Amino acid sequence: MNLDRRALLTALAASALAPSFACSQDWTPPAPDQELRVPVRGGSIYVRVNGDLKSPHTPVVFAHGGPGGTHASFMPTLALADQRAVILYDQLDSGLSDHPNEPANWTVERFVSEVDAIRAALGLRHLHLVGHSWGSTIGLEYAARQPTGLDSLTLGSPLISTRSWQRSTSADLARLPPDVIRAIKTNEAAGTTDSPAYARAMDVFYAHYMSLGSVPAYLRAYSQQHHLVANELLYRTMWGAGEISSSGTLKTYDGEPLLPRIKAPTLFLCGSDDEMTADVLKPLVAKVRGAQLAVIPGAGHGLTTTHIAPYVGLLRAHLGRNDPRLA
Repeated sequence: MNLDRRALLTALAASALAPSFACSQDWTPPAPDQELRVPVRGGSIYVRVNGDLKSPHTPVVFAHGGPGGTHASFMPTLALADQRAVILYDQLDSGLSDHPNEPANWTVERFVSEVDAIRAALGLRHLHLVGHSWGSTIGLEYAARQPTGLDSLTLGSPLISTRSWQRSTSADLARLPPDVIRAIKTNEAAGTTDSPAYARAMDVFYAHYMSLGSVPAYLRAYSQQHHLVANELLYRTMWGAGEISSSGTLKTYDGEPLLPRIKAPTLFLCGSDDEMTADVLKPLVAKVRGAQLAVIPGAGHGLTTTHIAPYVGLLRAHLGRNDPRLA
């Protein structure tokens, strides 16, 4: 069900209780309290921890988007480390993790297995799991297995199935100028997505539905300092040339049958102007018993870095409601 107005305002008010540094343009992210390399199938991945792993508040693990993104998109969530351990990581072939660039590693199942590897390395008997975009696919698949100790799940702007994603992005595209629609459709059909015309048209799409709002300077500085860039080969191999439609290995992905198997308390999130729209999400949310949907006004798909206060506030409230050791 949707969060009603009172519940949404209560959740947003929780952001006022969070440290305000994450919203500041001149903030310098704190150094991690712990860094480690965790062995996974195909190599090792980078993991960083801020906060107390022994806190009575359950630790939270964040799975970034892409495929091929980095943990930098979740740096603002370090605001939550005043209460609980915040665990960020880079998936294999992403960010600071190993880059074997072996396509045999690029399967949904192998990426999902990284969550168990992190749990084992850090001794996490309980965890909250938060995903965004492709990271929500990881969260969905993991939660559907009904693992012990999963205290809550958050699926932000999620890829639940490729058909539902493309239904949403096609509706987004239809609202753009005719010449933009024509350039995108023509080049995708012809396989000429490396053309300047396609790139210009996609820039228009992203301006409307990706990053709506300013990104704090510290996020750009952090990414530059640590040489965090997207893995284009991984993205193109698994997804395709652009966000609207898939031509990669995920083009037939369907996680919708997994939704009724989720038992953990679940929050779905999206922006009001997201690539994954609330209209498409609502029937999917209804398949998860007791799940809630929150829509962040004015936000696009990049809401984790542009609408930090409401995003962190909604997370803080959801995680707090589902800390079993404090119940």
